[in-house]
Amino acid sequence: MICYQDDQRLFTLHTKNTSYQFVVDAHGYLLHTYYGPRVGGGSFAYRLREADRGFSPNPNAEGHTRTFSLDTQPQEFPSSGVGDFRIPVLEVENADGSRAVEMRYVSHSIKQGKYSLEGMPTFFAKEDEAQTLEVVLQDPVTGLRAVLYYGVMEELDLITRAVRIENGGTKPVALNRVMSMCLDLDRAELDFITFDGRHTAERHPHRRRLAPGIQQVSSIRGTTSHQHNNFVMLCDPDAGEHHGQCMGAVLVYSGNFEASVERTQFETARFTMGISPWQFRFMVEPGESFVAPEVAMVFSNQGFAGMSHQFHRAIRNNLCNGTWAHRRRPVLLNTWEAAYFDFDSDKLLDIAGHAAKAGIELLVMDDGWFGKRNDDKAGLGDWFVNEEKLPGGLAPLVEKINAMGLDFGIWIEPEMINEDSQLYKEHPDWALQIPGRPFTRSRSQLVLDFSREEVWKHVYAQIKKVLSSANITYVKWDMNRSLTDVWSAALPAGRQGEVYHRYVLGLYAMLEQFRKDFPNILLEGCSGGGGRFDCGMLYYSPQIWASDNTDAMDRLLLQYGTSFCYPVSTVGSHVSAVPNEQTHRITPMNTRAAVAMSGTFGYELDPCKLTDEERNTMSLQIETFKEYYDLIQTGLYERLTNPFEPGPFTAWQHTAEDGSRALVTVVTGMARSNAAFTTVYPYGLLPDAIYTVNGKEEMRGDVLMYGGIPLPNEGGDYRAMQFMLVRKSES
Repeated sequence: MICYQDDQRLFTLHTKNTSYQFVVDAHGYLLHTYYGPRVGGGSFAYRLREADRGFSPNPNAEGHTRTFSLDTQPQEFPSSGVGDFRIPVLEVENADGSRAVEMRYVSHSIKQGKYSLEGMPTFFAKEDEAQTLEVVLQDPVTGLRAVLYYGVMEELDLITRAVRIENGGTKPVALNRVMSMCLDLDRAELDFITFDGRHTAERHPHRRRLAPGIQQVSSIRGTTSHQHNNFVMLCDPDAGEHHGQCMGAVLVYSGNFEASVERTQFETARFTMGISPWQFRFMVEPGESFVAPEVAMVFSNQGFAGMSHQFHRAIRNNLCNGTWAHRRRPVLLNTWEAAYFDFDSDKLLDIAGHAAKAGIELLVMDDGWFGKRNDDKAGLGDWFVNEEKLPGGLAPLVEKINAMGLDFGIWIEPEMINEDSQLYKEHPDWALQIPGRPFTRSRSQLVLDFSREEVWKHVYAQIKKVLSSANITYVKWDMNRSLTDVWSAALPAGRQGEVYHRYVLGLYAMLEQFRKDFPNILLEGCSGGGGRFDCGMLYYSPQIWASDNTDAMDRLLLQYGTSFCYPVSTVGSHVSAVPNEQTHRITPMNTRAAVAMSGTFGYELDPCKLTDEERNTMSLQIETFKEYYDLIQTGLYERLTNPFEPGPFTAWQHTAEDGSRALVTVVTGMARSNAAFTTVYPYGLLPDAIYTVNGKEEMRGDVLMYGGIPLPNEGGDYRAMQFMLVRKSES
């Protein structure tokens, strides 16, 4: 609910459990007053204070009064060059070379429904589920305008932010920095939590106390990156899973980003988030506009779990969309670790036959089926079937695999090109590269210039022809390198700072076309695993391959970090062979399955090489996953332990919203001699209800929560245990 009190020029945005408030002051500046637990009414503007602060300048309108300064006031949309020396949201270069910009209130409107942004993904809602506030600001000198968008999704406790910059003047303006949001907080004793790592070790949480100055995470790799995710948190120093205040923010964008927090001189904190300003310079001609991507925010005074549950619901129901958003995903087998580039129709059919007997529902043919793709040095860009491997194309193969009862999917990497390809020979200028400068290879490939419509449309036409040639029900869309040599032949020298962002817009345009043409194909995102695991991609692909690291024990860490924002239904996770390809660790097959079940679930191995016992185990795992599917995918996710802290086991829980069922999963570490007894403590059960434990013991919910479940001391490394708790029906 959005409320505006005209007599105070006060805006209050209410969700079910939170309130967000700001006011228009006498000069037309938007001053932030509150974000926290929901309040019944009233203004927090009384908390705004003024003082004569040395070296904090005063606006001209104040005359010689020295107590009001933009350098000390909490603002909604702070700009640069006019007296605020903290992190700005907006930096420009005017036609005269000056870099000052000052945004003041002009008007506002409140609308039913949720706004959308042209060419970019956003959270969505039915008209009666959301409201939109649009606030128009303008620079009184240049006529540059900013339209601030606030989306309020009341039941989800979700508030979204975005901004459109419009050039209402007569001269061009260069945008050097446009953040999507700013949040000024009146205290600085806060912890900043980011989710960082590297390829095969993504989204590990890192928590640190705010120190004076700026703390920041960003990506300048052209994608969200393996190194830093564009979801971050701010919280009380003592906040934990179920207590304390915390706020999470996620950028709905798949390119370069920046999330910064500044602990200021007067012990306040400013948080900003948006497109990274690194190598960013976007020209806006008179009458043109620029739209910055959306940020979604959730505040919780019930700790991290309360925040996570809200993000999980919102992403599942109001971001992921299309045919597969809520449809049960098939249990798949991917052929990469089974065959790599070395396969033909006969080998695929052999794999499919064994997979079908084990209960697999979808066979995915990975890299190597197109062009002259026998290794990773050739073929990218040539999206036609290699008929030496697959005689007659895909149709004969797919028909035979369908006859076994399996669906069929393929791997693609549309954004990349090899020098050894027909496409590169015909269009070398379609790759990102700087004239006269040697280009940089990564994985023996270059990046196609998707900022150019003719490039992505040409690639898409090839892929569309392939997808239309056979009964293909799944596509894995990969992207296996970062962007370098970023220069486009389609733009003049003064606009090369637009390429990174225009690349992302081109990617989204192709994904949008894909979705329209193939609404029934399940699309899984991937970028060397988790290098582009973000809400922008989840709008188009309801699941993303979480990491190229399939080792179960490493997955405990990265799936833990991922869970703070992203729901289980979006996490691509598979059972792979042992010794594991990345770590060479050997873990029991049941452990690998228990970990992969907290994801979309599938297999990354050669079923032909399994023993009969292993194939039978595989069949039982698939049946178990199907039985638990709804609970795992849509239940409340509880982190019962932190795998980054010392302890004998890692545990998590999936709980039905009505408390009727809960699945507790435990994975032990290395076995120890004469080990102590261990117990796992479920959370969130109905205290008075009676639950059966794995169909046997009957116990009250409160007894289970406070007394716990004793764990058997069976010995052996990396053991998995699952406990299904089912509430007994009242007679």
